[in-house]
Amino acid sequence: MPRTALEALTRQPLRFLLTSWPWRSLGYLLPGGLLGVAAWTAVGGLAAAWSRIGAVAAATGALAVLAFVAAVSGPLERWRLRIVTVDAHRPPDGAPARDPWRATGYGAVSVLAVGWADLALLLVAAGIPGVLLTAPLQPTAPPWAAVAGPVAGALLLPVAAYPVTVWAGARAAVARAVLTPREGELQEVRRSRARLAHSYESERRRIERDLHDGAQQRLVALTVQLGLAGLDLPPGSRAAGEVAAAHRMAKEALEELREVIRGVHPHVLGERGLPFAVRDVAGRSPVPVDLDVDLAQRLPTAVEVAAYYAVSEALTNVARHSGAQRCRVTGSLTRGALVMEVSDDGRGGARPDGGTGLVGLADRVAAVDGRMLLSSPTGGPTLVRVEIPVEARA
Repeated sequence: MPRTALEALTRQPLRFLLTSWPWRSLGYLLPGGLLGVAAWTAVGGLAAAWSRIGAVAAATGALAVLAFVAAVSGPLERWRLRIVTVDAHRPPDGAPARDPWRATGYGAVSVLAVGWADLALLLVAAGIPGVLLTAPLQPTAPPWAAVAGPVAGALLLPVAAYPVTVWAGARAAVARAVLTPREGELQEVRRSRARLAHSYESERRRIERDLHDGAQQRLVALTVQLGLAGLDLPPGSRAAGEVAAAHRMAKEALEELREVIRGVHPHVLGERGLPFAVRDVAGRSPVPVDLDVDLAQRLPTAVEVAAYYAVSEALTNVARHSGAQRCRVTGSLTRGALVMEVSDDGRGGARPDGGTGLVGLADRVAAVDGRMLLSSPTGGPTLVRVEIPVEARA
């Protein structure tokens, strides 16, 4: 999937017109241009009225307008950058921002100076096809223009998407260079996030070991002891009934503890790998799961762990929220990345902010430099796709 407007344009120049990138580029350029025109119109109006309101009042008002625009331009630029840039080209959450004064200064220049160019480009790119399309409505147009004008306008309208996207992509590249942290800072953020994830995973393994070797073994011994004690008691006696009830509760506690251990860190994942671990969690899903996980090799531990918990969380969401009758899990290695997909035939409408754990799932995947993509239109189906690079970790 392209991650910037320029990347989308250069990869598939023709199919690009059928994507959302031309509209994204339009949405990127329009707010800055409109804000810049509004600001300078207000300043011009105050300058024209200085003889009535006084030079001091006009100058103060003009400075207030420019100061307000400069103050909102920095946040506006960062927000606009999200329109034409997918997550991997933006600084990760928690990354240090550059000097806020730099963002304010760049935003002010972008809106008050370059915003005119943004709006002028949009007017030219859309204005020429617009004039041709409305040729039949112009009373002075020659008769041939009634047919040729709309045809030429319809042909030129898609062409207008190219200069608009190129300009928006170039502007976004400059904005990223100014507003996002330096590469060294980003690398340190990635390293610190990886250290936290590794530390967290090491702690999970320690807890799993302690539970498996300590509490579980004691529960197994208790279950065996209660079973033997029940054999020595007279059948039908009160003591035999109480021991049998205690035996049942001990077995239930043992089964619950095993479920907890599998949730903390599944033993099968470390012993046999991701396909077997996914098969195990799919077998315990209340919604029937079709599996197609084709991996010819063991992957780095961090990749397998992140992928396993992504699938596990996605299947939990299917069971709890989707109302699906069936779901499907696929996994493969594609161009140096592990790609896992969980799809279902449920009601759809899943949102990261809906309390379904998708934010935590995305954070876990991001900790290993991966990304999560979600498609869940209302009415379904829902698709969760996880992509984790493998080659850099091999």
